[in-house]
Amino acid sequence: MRRWFLVGVAAVVGGFLVIQVIPYGRDHTNPPVVAEPAWDSQATRGLVVTACFDCHSNETVWPWYSNIAPISWRLQNHVTEGREKLNFSEWGTGEQETEKLAEVVQDGEMPPWDYLLTHPEARLSDADRQALVDGLDKTFGGSGSSGSGEGDD
Repeated sequence: MRRWFLVGVAAVVGGFLVIQVIPYGRDHTNPPVVAEPAWDSQATRGLVVTACFDCHSNETVWPWYSNIAPISWRLQNHVTEGREKLNFSEWGTGEQETEKLAEVVQDGEMPPWDYLLTHPEARLSDADRQALVDGLDKTFGGSGSSGSGEGDD
């Protein structure tokens, strides 16, 4: 029995080491910031930076564990999808999905629960969540417009 246990542990460790050579998930580039929305206030921008920028901007902070597969795969996927749907660093260069932005924040869908596990600072208090929702509504007109604005870096 002990022998099979050791073989199983060796297989798991060996598999873990083998997946480290798969190159996906290690493209930790941050393209240049082109333009940001015309924020209604610095407070709104600050809340967006805290809760959203790691996946929805070109200013992602890549933690040490973003180099370890399979975690690196998940993080790369989150950032790639996040930037495709909404990128605060490339404002005005394409369509941005702002239609339900305040709603997903209000409903607690964003930031996602698995992001909050490793980023407790992104956990918004009820007051901060409401301030962010109000700021997003003011920034994007509350109408769901795509809001192309000149950046105020």
